[in-house]
Amino acid sequence: MKPSSSLSNDQKLKICHHKATNPSIKQSALANWAMQEFKLSKVPSQGTISNILAKRQQYESMDSTELTSKRQRAVKHPELDNVLANWEKARQFARQLELGERTPEFSNGWLAKFNIRHGFKAQKSYGESGSADLDAIDRNMPTIKEKLQSYSLQDIYNMDETGLFYRMAPDRTIARRQIEGSKKDKTRLTFVFASNADRSHKMEPLIIDHAQRPRAFNRKSGEQLGFYYRSNAKAWMTGLIFREWLQKMDQQMQDANRKVLLLLDNAPSHVVRDLPLTNVQVFLFPANTASKIQPMDAGIIAAFKRRYRRFQLQDAIDRDEQQKADIYKVDQLIAMKWAKAAWNDISSKTIANCFKHTGLFERETQKNEVGSEEQDIENELKDAINQLPISRPMSVHELINPEEEQQVAHEEISDEDLIKLSSSQDQEEEEDGEVMDENPPMSTKEKLNVLHSCISFLDLSNPNHVIAHKVLRNIQFEIQTIEKKQTTLDRYFCKEYCFYEEIYFIYDV
Repeated sequence: MKPSSSLSNDQKLKICHHKATNPSIKQSALANWAMQEFKLSKVPSQGTISNILAKRQQYESMDSTELTSKRQRAVKHPELDNVLANWEKARQFARQLELGERTPEFSNGWLAKFNIRHGFKAQKSYGESGSADLDAIDRNMPTIKEKLQSYSLQDIYNMDETGLFYRMAPDRTIARRQIEGSKKDKTRLTFVFASNADRSHKMEPLIIDHAQRPRAFNRKSGEQLGFYYRSNAKAWMTGLIFREWLQKMDQQMQDANRKVLLLLDNAPSHVVRDLPLTNVQVFLFPANTASKIQPMDAGIIAAFKRRYRRFQLQDAIDRDEQQKADIYKVDQLIAMKWAKAAWNDISSKTIANCFKHTGLFERETQKNEVGSEEQDIENELKDAINQLPISRPMSVHELINPEEEQQVAHEEISDEDLIKLSSSQDQEEEEDGEVMDENPPMSTKEKLNVLHSCISFLDLSNPNHVIAHKVLRNIQFEIQTIEKKQTTLDRYFCKEYCFYEEIYFIYDV
């Protein structure tokens, strides 16, 4: 075969990796290495090597097809291509939105400002666990590890999103029907989770839903109820929500005087360009690699779902014993409270193990088995499934990892979806939302009577009952303290009211 004088993108990437593993090598020596390694007809010039090294990130983001090519053909008529791809689509949207006199001119300046404002850029295809490219992982691992070496474990974060069908039954037949109908009954939420590698900081989860104020919120906002909450018509992560989340993280790190690295997959909504970040550096995993080496996908999200499903199935067992009609029925607010408690319950040990599982960190011994804590929860889920009236029970793996939950977090947005997302941002309340018909709120006296009955039932010779006794006593003390404060406050206002009433009576006379 006749030696070639040109380099493929894959060969250029290998040159970058050879430089990364041999940082002291000179460019002239690197050129000689490339000629021998790739059997080139001549030694690449120093300018060629310099340009290749400068474009390392570009090569790392390429898929296997692009890597095998030697150059990318330019569009013959880029102006026409841009007009067809942008202006005509924009005009079509403008007509559907009925903007009238407010319709923009769609000039070059308008498009440039629009791209900057929304952070739009060309994106590679986004793949999940079934499409991981093991060759790409092996090829990019040295570069990723080199990047991580510049940061302490405390300052390395990972963020990822997942969907959650919060009413999904552990029955294959019922679950399939629920998932297929989820777009109608809107019983799906998107959760955004982030944590650092040394498990010292689990960030507050972001919850994305269809409506700003679902009926279950009783006219309150998500923030008023104690949640970091956003909404759009599809309950998806979008570029705008992501940019807000990232800027909020950057501000938190500024306040803490920390410089951190954030690991992200290359999902369509993860648009970082032109964001004025000062304390967060973003590293995007190369295409088709994140599902195997991203910590959140290595067990953290699964740990969250185990805990959420434990809350859900425990509640379903209670409802079954009470002979409720729909034992998996739960309103959105309760589901969000379960989810928040589930995230907070994930131990620092579990998070640290999941970061180690990825193979990205060589500073500590890796462990590839599910921790005993996670195995205990799986056993609880198996027992709960066996207690429920189910005709075709799911396995725990099916319950924790339904494929559809991940697909909906970053779904391809159609033209119709874009119009809907744009025109429904001010939607205040979900039309078909519902609030569960729960028992009326208990008085303080009723709560204390129930606690007293539970405490009387306990056998303190049983270690588990001792733990329960301590928890129940703490709850009892908390309720009594709140009641005492409220009584003191009521007496104060009553005293003040009586005083001013007496003064008013004297002067009125």
